[in-house]
Amino acid sequence: MPARKTTTPSSPRGSSWSCSILRYLGGSARHSSGSSPLVKRERAVPRGWRTPARSVGGALRAARERRRRAGMERCDLGERRRGPIWTRRAGAAAARGVIVNIVHSVQGYHSKTIHFLNVAFDSSGDSLLAGDRQGNIYVFDLNGNRFNLVQRTMQACTALAFNLRRKTEFLVALADYSIKCFDTGNQELVSWMRGHESSVSSISVHGSGKYAITTSTDTAQLWDLDTFQRIRKLNVRQSVGIQKVFFLPLSNTILSCFKDNSVFAWEFDTLHCKYQLSAPVEGSVLFYKVFAVTRDGRTLVAGGKSNHLHLWCLELKQLIRIIQMPEKVRAVRHLEFLPDSFDGGSNQVLGVLSQDNIMRFINIETCKLLFDIGSPEEGISTAVISPNGRYIASVMENGSLNLYSVQALTQEGNKPPPFMFKVVEDGPKYTSEANKLITKVTSGRSKRPWKSKQSKIQSRLLKLQANTSLENKENELPGGLNKNRLQALLKGFGEYPAKYRMFVWRSLLQLPENHLAFSSLIDRGIHSAFVNIQKEYPIKSGKLLRVLQRTLSALAHWSAIFAETPYMPLLAFPFVKLFQNNQLICFEVVATVVVNFCQHWFEYFPNPPVNVLGMMENVLAHHDKELLQHLIKYNVTSQVYAWPLLETLLSEVLTREEWLKAFDNIFSNHPSYFLMIVIAYVICSRASLLHCNQAADFEYFFHHRNNVDINVVIKEAYHLMEATPLEIHPQHMLDDFTPLTKGQYPVFNKYPTFIVNYQAQKWEKIRQDEIEYLRERQLAHESEAKAQEQKAEDETWYRKQKLLQEAEEQRQKILVEEEKLAEQRQRLAVVKRELKVKELQLLDASRRRFLNYQQDQVQMELKHLNDEIARKHLIKDQEVVTKEMKEEVEAHRRKMDLEDQRVQRLIEIDKEIQKIHTVAEENLARTEQKHTDTNGRLHPQRRLRHDDQDRVKHYREIVKLLHDNRVKEAELLKAMRETESKKQEDVVQNKAQLGKEQKAAAADGHRKQFLDDKMNDELELAEKLQREDGCFERLRDVKARCTERGVEVQQRPRSGSICLNDLSTLASSPHKNVFASRGGAARRRAELARQERELMAEVWRLRRRLTSRAQARHPPARSPATTWSP
Repeated sequence: MPARKTTTPSSPRGSSWSCSILRYLGGSARHSSGSSPLVKRERAVPRGWRTPARSVGGALRAARERRRRAGMERCDLGERRRGPIWTRRAGAAAARGVIVNIVHSVQGYHSKTIHFLNVAFDSSGDSLLAGDRQGNIYVFDLNGNRFNLVQRTMQACTALAFNLRRKTEFLVALADYSIKCFDTGNQELVSWMRGHESSVSSISVHGSGKYAITTSTDTAQLWDLDTFQRIRKLNVRQSVGIQKVFFLPLSNTILSCFKDNSVFAWEFDTLHCKYQLSAPVEGSVLFYKVFAVTRDGRTLVAGGKSNHLHLWCLELKQLIRIIQMPEKVRAVRHLEFLPDSFDGGSNQVLGVLSQDNIMRFINIETCKLLFDIGSPEEGISTAVISPNGRYIASVMENGSLNLYSVQALTQEGNKPPPFMFKVVEDGPKYTSEANKLITKVTSGRSKRPWKSKQSKIQSRLLKLQANTSLENKENELPGGLNKNRLQALLKGFGEYPAKYRMFVWRSLLQLPENHLAFSSLIDRGIHSAFVNIQKEYPIKSGKLLRVLQRTLSALAHWSAIFAETPYMPLLAFPFVKLFQNNQLICFEVVATVVVNFCQHWFEYFPNPPVNVLGMMENVLAHHDKELLQHLIKYNVTSQVYAWPLLETLLSEVLTREEWLKAFDNIFSNHPSYFLMIVIAYVICSRASLLHCNQAADFEYFFHHRNNVDINVVIKEAYHLMEATPLEIHPQHMLDDFTPLTKGQYPVFNKYPTFIVNYQAQKWEKIRQDEIEYLRERQLAHESEAKAQEQKAEDETWYRKQKLLQEAEEQRQKILVEEEKLAEQRQRLAVVKRELKVKELQLLDASRRRFLNYQQDQVQMELKHLNDEIARKHLIKDQEVVTKEMKEEVEAHRRKMDLEDQRVQRLIEIDKEIQKIHTVAEENLARTEQKHTDTNGRLHPQRRLRHDDQDRVKHYREIVKLLHDNRVKEAELLKAMRETESKKQEDVVQNKAQLGKEQKAAAADGHRKQFLDDKMNDELELAEKLQREDGCFERLRDVKARCTERGVEVQQRPRSGSICLNDLSTLASSPHKNVFASRGGAARRRAELARQERELMAEVWRLRRRLTSRAQARHPPARSPATTWSP
């Protein structure tokens, strides 16, 4: 499994965390760099728990330093679209051959790593194309040390191809079954190809780069990359299926491999079958899954679910060799030849990626193992080798992308340590022909004596082992670990490092890794009890659900009790989630837990283990009687507070980190510690439990996470292990830890077999009944379908017979009708002749009528033209009259504007007189105070005031006369309106008579509207004159007041209007005598009277002119031929 990056709790001894774990991992652990971890004495071990083996510390730090010196780079793409791949290129001595490790992480609220899925090299081998799960396509320029995000498809890619004829274009197969072609230069879509109905698994490009073959499970399609059109399509039966279809290098041959192990070669030009490879020889049959071809196209290698590889000579069309991989290789996932510049295309080095995620490179001629990449912790998902043989790009199980240097891998100094593969020589021999072809792969390393530093380390190890006691030998674990050292480490830090936790667990549980036994269990398929597990446990991840289903099925095939145990999915799920990438380890961990930590659980099946629960209740009663009494008080038994924690392995009440820390301690102690940690959890929760008083609250508490410190629980469990009396201690009632046996798994029958068998028989009977019911229902459906089909056939036959009968009757009717039609045709011919004669007569009559009609039409057109000419003359005369009237009206309007200006000037004079009046009053007051002795002058003033009153009376009479005049003018206007109404009536009558002349009538309507507007203007003028009367009255009042005060006012006409002289001299000389003499006042009065008479005469002349013009404009003569209509 790939190492998981988890955060570890802070510790005062955190600086020595890594070096201390290596101290306790032991000296014989295999290291990736090939050197022993026993390098030198480490002094950074925490004080208080150092062990005598002081010389085995610091290996991790040294290994990390070696990796740093070797130049291994890490590139995190992040949110960048482009940038450098490495800061310093690794040399030939790169760590494990890795030039750079590329990851794509996304930072945010939930940081995550986006997994790469597929990679592909271009034809030169210097550029790499990679696609991740979110559809981001990156191009890595290995020569220019640059990466660039060239496309975002927004969906996962399933295959890539980067060796097209146009070097900047590439093909990508997407999750929606389509294939798209993009350009890396302008980052645009070139073409979109559709046609597949399932996921495309591979894309093969012809050597010319002009054609491509895309393969899915149901079909293969040949495309022209110039036009992006589909040329041909390969269809197969669904029961057969396609494994892979690809072009052979340096030839025009297409090779198609099917799931039934048949291999066909097709001519590319004609698509005719050239040959078929014969079936493999007896005794070595395997189902082909993966294929690889040498660069010269002469050798084909096929592999599948076996450790055998078949080498085919395509020229001879026969199997030439069978290569047996090491025993740890149980299935081959990928094959790839390593190119060499000097082999002429007949590649000798083959990369084999097996089920353990390790890719081994072997020589197919000598069958020697040259080197390998990857490890169980950092496994490889898929790999691609560059065409120039310089780079290997591998997609790791953790989603990152590793770029390896082939030069660094092939150097002797950087080779990994020998791969410990052994072949049992005394096994059964093949007697068939396949035995002669099988060649076993062995390590190709030279066996030279170890010297210098390694020999010293080995001797030191031997000396150390010789000094160890018998007790230490018993505590030795697989992989070179020591149980006592691990327990000391666990007590110091509380947990194992996340990076080494899985390795430590595998060593503590002493897993046998029985590949063959596990394969036999998996080969039995999904157990019937877990076929529909997704209904009960709806897990989102399909992969996790499949692993859980296979693990539970393997457990059920191992022992029948696990198929009937309802809590088995809950018990196994935490381990399935941890070991989902290695199903063998997952199964063996669960089986070891069941055998050792679930002892006596199944003796009372299907009931809970009352014996185990009783032991736990006794321990709780001994250490916390008050809590137990409280639980008993509310009828809370151990099946409520202990069994839920046991059957879920504490996974419901603990977080992931807490659960891992708890099981670090459980796996490192006696199986009874598991029971103690459950009791410790209950005791540490006593404060919350004592406040509960309902059964539902207790059940909820033990099925959900609570605020409990797991470190306190672990310490309490250790305290219970030490303080519990021997007579009730579970350690004396449970067996010691017993690992699973190697080769075959032990028999597990510690359960009431008769109950399990009875339930199994019942379930089997129910399943058989269900199958029988389904079979009978199927038969019933088939019978019903047959009956419906027979009924439909009968109905069809009757319908056909009825149609035949109806057709015969119709034929008889048609014959009778044909006879009638013959008679009717004869009568019709006679009638046609008669109609022809009548038609000629009618044509003659209609021709004469048409001539008469044309003559009448010509006469009407002449009359219409005469009327039109007369109407146009009349319209012209009316336009002349209208123009004259407009001119007169415009002149009258100008005069009225002048009168309005005069009235406005009078209003302004009135305002000035008011101001002068105010000044005159002030001057008069001052004058009266100064000349109080001039009483003789008061008499003339009184006479003047009397004369002014007479003048006002005279003015009023004039105004009355003006008012009467205006009334008469209004009556005149009224009479004119009555005359106009009579004219309108005449117009209506003429309009009825002259309906055809609508255009002239419309013009008359405009003229009438114009006259109405002029009449309205005359009325408005009369109203203005009435308002002028009010102005004259105000003027007379002002004059009377001025005469009374003795103010001298002069009036003179300006532009036909009446104005007052400037009175500023009066205001500027307040001390002068304003009353000069009586004769002067009489002259002024006479002058004022004269001017008023002239003004009234002008008004009368204006009124007479208006009246005469109105009469001239509307004379009482006869009405014209055409009138204005409203």
